[in-house]
Amino acid sequence: MTYGYSQSLVAANKKANAKSLGVALGRFCVVRGIPATKVAEALGVSRTTVYNWFVGEFAPSPDHSEQIERFMARHKKHG
Repeated sequence: MTYGYSQSLVAANKKANAKSLGVALGRFCVVRGIPATKVAEALGVSRTTVYNWFVGEFAPSPDHSEQIERFMARHKKHG
C-alpha cells in the first residue's frame, strides 16, 4: 500500500540513497501506509519538507533526526 503516494515519489524514493534517514523514513512510511501529513504534523514540519526528505533532496536536521528515530520506533511497535 502506498497511501496515496504518487508513483513518481515512490520511484524517486527507491532511487535515493538508502543511508539517508529521510529516505529511510520515506520507505518506512510507504511500506506501512503512513501518510506524509501525519509525519509532518508529528515532526512539526511541512509536507513539502517531508517529501524532500523522502526523495533525498534535503537531509533532516540533527533535532529532526532524533524525532524521526522516535517516530519510527513508535510506529514499528504499532504497525
